[in-house]
Amino acid sequence: MGQLGKNLPKIFASIRTKSPLVHNITNYVTVNDCANVLLAVGASPIMADDIGEAAEITSLSSALVLNIGTLNRRTVESMLASGKRANETGIPVVLDPVGAGASALRNQTALEILKRIQITVLRGNLSELSFLAGMSASTKGVDASESDAGNDAVFAAVSAAKRYRCTAAVTGAVDVISDGERTVKLYNGHPMLSRVTGTGCMTSALAGACAAVANDPLAAAAAAVASMGIAGELAYESAGKAGTGSFHLAVIDALSRLDAALFEKRLKLDEA
Repeated sequence: MGQLGKNLPKIFASIRTKSPLVHNITNYVTVNDCANVLLAVGASPIMADDIGEAAEITSLSSALVLNIGTLNRRTVESMLASGKRANETGIPVVLDPVGAGASALRNQTALEILKRIQITVLRGNLSELSFLAGMSASTKGVDASESDAGNDAVFAAVSAAKRYRCTAAVTGAVDVISDGERTVKLYNGHPMLSRVTGTGCMTSALAGACAAVANDPLAAAAAAVASMGIAGELAYESAGKAGTGSFHLAVIDALSRLDAALFEKRLKLDEA
């Protein structure tokens, strides 16, 4: 394992010692899960989406996570104001463009955020990142479309990273993360993660925590994506056969117990 792989467990472990405050303007379907996974790994979550305080809360935070899963015009203004404040204060910004490609409002919002805010980590599924990279895409609601399965995830990640000057993470059966120059693949995870709502949103929240404690956005994104994949494996081993509800809770349990040693032991990363 190369130096990057050795750094990921250290990044994840440092969240517990530094306990960064992560501001989430996220969707109300998964907001509770996002808060719980942040608490599980040692971060401190705050969810403030009203324009009257959003930017002020961002000023106090170590990272900002924007998620357009349950998009409404009220929170778009808050996202833009918070993103601007995050750029002014120099804290990382994670964007989860849920459903990009599915509707005019989502498309306009995602592109407006990317135009007006310097994003640190852009994390989405293959359909979402394909659309934002300018590739052919046919987003299926908030899930990746089967018709996009033939798209090249490496090309999507590299293209999006270069286009928006950020680190782009395409999550799926094999995760691909690129900053436009370096590209890594992760092979952790379990198919059951796709049967529980919010695992992508939770991963984006974790990316905020990792980016808050790491100087390298590529390593931060990889640490977040790998931690969710490893948690999915551990959750299936402990509770997967009981059903999706038990598996869902077991993912959070696994993240709460995951330490650097277990992270390094389970990590499946290709730095080529």
